[in-house]
Amino acid sequence: MQRFALIGAGFIGSVHAANLAANPHVDFALVYDVDQRRAEQLADLHGARAATDLDQTFDPDQVDAVFIASSTHTHAENLRRAADAGVAALCEKPIDLDLAHAVDVVGYATERNARAMVNFNRRFDRDYVELRRVVDSGEIGEVELIQLTSRGPAMPPLSYIEVSGGQMRDQTVHFFDLARWIAGVDPVEVFATGSTLAEPRLADYGDVDTSAVVLRLPTGALVQIDSTRRTGYGYDERVEVLGSTGLVEARRQRAGAVSRYTAGRVVDDGLHAGWFERVRPTYGAALAHFVTALENDQVIAPSLDDGLKAQAIAEAATRSLATGKSEPITYPTMQAYPSSRRI
Repeated sequence: MQRFALIGAGFIGSVHAANLAANPHVDFALVYDVDQRRAEQLADLHGARAATDLDQTFDPDQVDAVFIASSTHTHAENLRRAADAGVAALCEKPIDLDLAHAVDVVGYATERNARAMVNFNRRFDRDYVELRRVVDSGEIGEVELIQLTSRGPAMPPLSYIEVSGGQMRDQTVHFFDLARWIAGVDPVEVFATGSTLAEPRLADYGDVDTSAVVLRLPTGALVQIDSTRRTGYGYDERVEVLGSTGLVEARRQRAGAVSRYTAGRVVDDGLHAGWFERVRPTYGAALAHFVTALENDQVIAPSLDDGLKAQAIAEAATRSLATGKSEPITYPTMQAYPSSRRI
């Protein structure tokens, strides 16, 4: 049993709390939040205890791992504290909105042999796992074009946009990670363009709500990613990989599989109402991978290195939005870090 402390009792923290409580290999020990009452309510709901201060969550006598689901600006410091305490860490993205700071923290954690994972949970989507298996098997030949879609369903509040880092760093970054993971290589160049069609006020934050991104892989293959903050038809997410001899796709998922046939028409169930309904199962699957890796001393992925690389692509894409030009992708220097292993 891995003893876990959860840091953060907001919406995403409540999702992780339910998965921690449901995992048979987890002893869900502690919940901490800056709002003590909120921590107590979540802890009571799942049979855990509310930590009275943050120090408790890093006490190796009480916990083996922490799940960092606190506000974005606290991720780096909490990861650093976990490394100091010698407890493992599962951290929501990003490590830090400032890439240079994130690199420093990853270096710090790596020097202390920290066991850590960045929660790019879409890698654990059942369909995407199968799609990647097909790509790796060579069934469709050499990868030539990858198409990823992330659409809607509704604009987040402007208060969220203000601290999110922008569409490239907040929304599309998940698909930068998926592109690397599926292709098995790191993109070398990015071009991004975008507009404010759903919410013109985003321009005040230097952000967009509708974007198209093209990544160039070192093989010459291309990746296209379209992202929107708002649709009129539900949450739409899908991946397609065109190879030299075939194609594999993970199609958009409907909320149900019932079709209604009447004279002259067929009515099918629509898409999921929101992104969370679509990806809900991936959170539990990501946690299960992390716990299994800890118990069996296996390689953990997505690693901190993976988190930095996805963020480096997002930084270059954000620059491209501003310059209107293709931008080279500069990855953090990793000489001091262990070599990444593809799993």
